[in-house]
Amino acid sequence: MTTNLPVTIEIVPIVLQMQPAIAMTDEQFYEFCQLNRDFRIERNAAGELVIMSPTGSETDQCNFDIIVQLGIWTKQDGTGVGFGSSGGFTLPNGAVRSPDAVWIKRTRWEAIPLELRKKFAPICPEFVIELRSESDNLRILQDKMQEYIDNGMQLGWLIDRKQRQVFIFRPNTTIELLNNPKTLSGEPFLPGFVLDLTQLW
Repeated sequence: MTTNLPVTIEIVPIVLQMQPAIAMTDEQFYEFCQLNRDFRIERNAAGELVIMSPTGSETDQCNFDIIVQLGIWTKQDGTGVGFGSSGGFTLPNGAVRSPDAVWIKRTRWEAIPLELRKKFAPICPEFVIELRSESDNLRILQDKMQEYIDNGMQLGWLIDRKQRQVFIFRPNTTIELLNNPKTLSGEPFLPGFVLDLTQLW
């Protein structure tokens, strides 16, 4: 008897080892990313290039919903600036990452010279949301969230639609796991921000 059960294949990003044979400057890496816009490209702290395929349409729709909710609150609150999944940020450890959604205090953002803001700004966001797609490897995303914490992030949400779970990351605190939550509160770090998850599940 044959059953047609859905099969989910986890996709592991391609990692290209560059150094010491090739050492890209920040400018060269930025230009490389501009020439390869069809891919999501990050650089880890070891200087390796991490190449990921674009997300599926359903995942991108969910990510858009997250960005809209964060964007509305950001405009109302006025103390920070928000970003979507296309922007890259250079962390203190040298890695360049592109989270799915980001919030940064306005004072920190505006302290960065304009020319640096136009590329992969040298800053670790205070707040990061990563949304796991059907094919994303959970361990890789968890390691990335820990990297944000190690570089200065104050609050991070890793949303796993596959298992209907949310991992909450904070400095010097054990990772908190929520099962099938309807909402997420940014209190006290993001006063008044509540993310509605009902459309994501």
